[in-house]
Amino acid sequence: MSETTTMHELRIERLIPATPEEVFDAYTDPEKIKVWFGLLADGDPGVIEITGGDVRVGGVQTSTWGPNRDWLYHEINTYTAVERPHRLAATSVGTAPEMPGVELTTQVEILFEEAPGGTLMKVHQTGIPDAELRDFFLTTAWPGAMDRITAYFTR
Repeated sequence: MSETTTMHELRIERLIPATPEEVFDAYTDPEKIKVWFGLLADGDPGVIEITGGDVRVGGVQTSTWGPNRDWLYHEINTYTAVERPHRLAATSVGTAPEMPGVELTTQVEILFEEAPGGTLMKVHQTGIPDAELRDFFLTTAWPGAMDRITAYFTR
């Protein structure tokens, strides 16, 4: 008998007060990411390292962040679709310090749609292995990123 694993997905969207070009660039440019990623932190934003910026199919962006060098999250995004400034898709491989030895691979697609008041940023993430992790991304990770991107444009 074979075991089947149910994968989970999520969809979340937010209106960002900027043009699709501006939001796309803020999401993909390593120097801009370093700025917005540190926004809204309580005090010292800790370690934020972003490398890559090769925004093309097959291009890679690597992110490392955390409160200090002993507690770091790592994420490698390999772009699978790039349609600047309206669509971006990537295979995302990440690790977290609270789960040593565990690597999470998901697929992420982001649409940047022009809307009254700015850009509707729509995220669709698939391949999430369990409901608890999906809920974390849905209630904490993605809203936190969108809060910081919004702050980047409204500060």
